[in-house]
Amino acid sequence: MRAVAARRNGRSGHIGREDPWEVAATVTDPELPTLTLADLGVLRDVRIEDDGTVVVEITPTYTGCPAMGVMRADLVHALHRAGFPDVDVRTVLSPAWTTDWITAAGRRKLVEAGIAPPGAAPVRSPGPVPLRLDATRRTAACPLCGSSDTEELSEFGATACKALRRCRSCSEPFEHVKEI
Repeated sequence: MRAVAARRNGRSGHIGREDPWEVAATVTDPELPTLTLADLGVLRDVRIEDDGTVVVEITPTYTGCPAMGVMRADLVHALHRAGFPDVDVRTVLSPAWTTDWITAAGRRKLVEAGIAPPGAAPVRSPGPVPLRLDATRRTAACPLCGSSDTEELSEFGATACKALRRCRSCSEPFEHVKEI
């Protein structure tokens, strides 16, 4: 499984303040509020610069992710509430985010919320992404009963990163986070 470990570069010694990484790590994803940005693997780096500015680096789950503005604002508000007056949230695009960055805790939280976590992300060679016109075949176990006998109802669920599926065993519908 590929993964990029988020870095924690905050410096201690700031009397009366919380650890900025710990504060940023509590901010939830606006589209998957059961997960924090740290669980999702979007939170890449948190550090305090020499001038006292807290710099937070986040990576979007995909280009054009509509939640980036909300994530940015929520991070700024959380860090301001924790006593950090100067916050700079930066977008980091390389390496690109992958569903493999979702933590084990994040995957457990998805299942507990009735959402099937993604499988391993597809491995692609570097360079241009080839255009494929055939249907993407995805499978997902039911997060409610565990059956692998499921079917896709819609390639898109409540958000572009999720598909809508139904379990043929227990007949319950559920969302599945697509592998990216």
